[in-house]
Amino acid sequence: MDLERLSSRNQVKKESWWTVLTLAYQSLGVVYGDLATSPLYVYKSTFAEDIQHSETNEEIFGVLSLIFWTLTLIPLVKYVFIVLRADDNGEGGTFALYSLLCRHARISSLPNFQLADEDLSEYKKTSGDNPRNLKDKGWSLKNTLEKHKFLQNMLLVLALIGTCMVIGDGVLTPAISVFSAVSGLELSMSKEQHQYVEVPVVCAILILLFSLQHYGTHRLGFLFAPIVLAWLLCISTIGVYNIFHWNPHVYKALSPYYIYKFLKKTGKRGWMSLGGILLCITGSEAMFADLGHFTQLSIQIAFTFAVYPSLILAYMGQAAYLSKHHVLESDYRIGFYVSVPERIRWPVLAIAILAAVVGSQAIITGTFSIIKQCTSLGCFPKVKIVHTSSKMHGQIYIPEINWTLMLLCLAVTVGFRDTKHISNASGLAVITVMLVTTCLMSLVIVLCWRKSSLYALAFIFFFGTIESLYFSASLIKFLEGAWVPLALSFIFLLIMYVWHYGTVMRYEFDVQNKVSINWLLTLFGSSNLGIVRVRGIGVINTELVSGIPAIFSHFITNLPAFHQVVVFLCVKSVPVPHVKPEERFLVGRVGPKEYRLYRCIARYGYRDVHKDDVEFEQDLICSIAEFIRSDKAFDELLDQENETGTAERLTVVAASSSNLEGVQIFEDDDGEQSEVSDVVEAEPRVKKRVRFVLPESARIDRSAEEELTELTEAREAGMAFIMGHSYVRAKSGSSVMKKMAINFGYDFLRRNSRGPCYGLSTPHASTLEVGMVYIV
Repeated sequence: MDLERLSSRNQVKKESWWTVLTLAYQSLGVVYGDLATSPLYVYKSTFAEDIQHSETNEEIFGVLSLIFWTLTLIPLVKYVFIVLRADDNGEGGTFALYSLLCRHARISSLPNFQLADEDLSEYKKTSGDNPRNLKDKGWSLKNTLEKHKFLQNMLLVLALIGTCMVIGDGVLTPAISVFSAVSGLELSMSKEQHQYVEVPVVCAILILLFSLQHYGTHRLGFLFAPIVLAWLLCISTIGVYNIFHWNPHVYKALSPYYIYKFLKKTGKRGWMSLGGILLCITGSEAMFADLGHFTQLSIQIAFTFAVYPSLILAYMGQAAYLSKHHVLESDYRIGFYVSVPERIRWPVLAIAILAAVVGSQAIITGTFSIIKQCTSLGCFPKVKIVHTSSKMHGQIYIPEINWTLMLLCLAVTVGFRDTKHISNASGLAVITVMLVTTCLMSLVIVLCWRKSSLYALAFIFFFGTIESLYFSASLIKFLEGAWVPLALSFIFLLIMYVWHYGTVMRYEFDVQNKVSINWLLTLFGSSNLGIVRVRGIGVINTELVSGIPAIFSHFITNLPAFHQVVVFLCVKSVPVPHVKPEERFLVGRVGPKEYRLYRCIARYGYRDVHKDDVEFEQDLICSIAEFIRSDKAFDELLDQENETGTAERLTVVAASSSNLEGVQIFEDDDGEQSEVSDVVEAEPRVKKRVRFVLPESARIDRSAEEELTELTEAREAGMAFIMGHSYVRAKSGSSVMKKMAINFGYDFLRRNSRGPCYGLSTPHASTLEVGMVYIV
């Protein structure tokens, strides 16, 4: 099954209403699990210590008014009606905003940029853009960003901070969601018994949750939406019951006047309680981050007509109940379950635990996705990525991250043992991500949407002021749990920045020390060096998009022999979510045709699925064969350029899986090996019979036919993979910080990370690592 054709970018642009409503229903389970379970802990966290519930009801009505306007302004107005429009070819999230900015201004952190990348169909910019028009809106801002490297680094750090806080939220959300759901047990047992039962039960559920991740969310996905829908119906029905049964006039508290009365009466204590109120919008960022799995309209419909009214009714119902119950047995019983009628508490508890698990699942999957994006853009060490579904490209599993999240989540749960400190930590992580989104959106409004700077200033002033107020209230509780997301984010930010810095320095060393094509031509032309060409295809893995990598000269110097066909392969990421299969490969010759040297650049977006090695090898060989077949028109020009200026011309060649009209490759095991192909499939020396099938209309000349024949023979002889194994060291005279970052930080991360994305499962007998020391 071709995963590339199943990605969300291939959705029909004009969906039917039935399709939109179906997607809206499915989004309930994937997007809104975290946001829907917030009523479990908002009131309890708000009234923890900062303010007390009095008989005047000014506190509870003020809190309700704050919750209503916060839910209305942030998730509804900001995300649903504004931020969702800033999609990157249908994809959302912090890195989607950053990639948009990178394409509209030359501020990309990826060093291997090529002009050919701008020809990608998803690299499109806003229609009517003229990047050289000095009168164009946003030109001065674009010019300023491109001139100052410091501003580019700050923008990258800002995007990484938002990313790190999302990862921190992946640690905190499962803990607080499951903890709050299980807290319903407190109403059926004494407080002494409850404190010994609650933590072990939460830990057991968390361990089970993370242990099931490797199965993939698609196996239980059909249960997610019904669970969240049942939970929304449950809390809204209970809310309506409490409103009419206890206080029908609670709707008056929706007036912003009660916010004024609340803050006037409580003062500093009321401001500190904003950290608890903030939790009512946890999970709002998921609407934008998970945009790629659904459509903008489906997410808007689901939130506006299902999630938003259900949450408002739930909070109003809790406030109506509490307004008539001022004297409670203990302060810890002001939570959600005390307002649930006693007859249905156990069923509600069961649904709440299931909804909490679904909400946790969504943030864990989101963490996996954002780690994959960071890895694609060179901002995180390479990790093992397992695709758990052949139908939804976004459903992935990363073992190292999964178990790290589980250990951190258990540590937070056992360390704090209550929802108060965990809610303080979660609130700071959530509001930081929202502040980062607000800052990036203000740049998108000017650079990408070409709107006046006044719109951007109004956006950042209005929403930034609200979020800064919540941020300050969360930050003031630094010693009461808010230090956790800051500590986690600092660790992840340090890892990301050190890895990115080391990657860029290593690439710059490659560029500065690459070998000229003239050297290679001299090497071929000299008969005194004793260079031997052996049968087979040699694939030189490199990050360079031009020139000969230093590892190749290092290899030739120590072992003067290489294959009859040599391919310089570069697997690179581009700042777009997806690259179409027909635009995947850039293929060209290195040197004259008779030397059989090729350059192949495979381009991937930050959300693309990397095929396994067998499929990739076939696409690689087919792309070279298709290049040979269709490159006759440029042969003479290429030969002249290579003889004089040693220039390269790269041609876009479609992958064989998508180019049904191009050259197709068929490989069969030869002789007796075919009978036991299942057993020896991974063996590197199995004899293959290879044949190319040309299109019926194809006509090739004799030289191209000979070149294809030689490529067929080389493929039958086998492929060898030459990987660079670099040891990076800071040059003498470098600063202490640089030596620490390169010699210790980057070196440690590189030794403990995965290899290149291509070649993870290549046979060891066919792989040769060439070690080099990089002095950067």
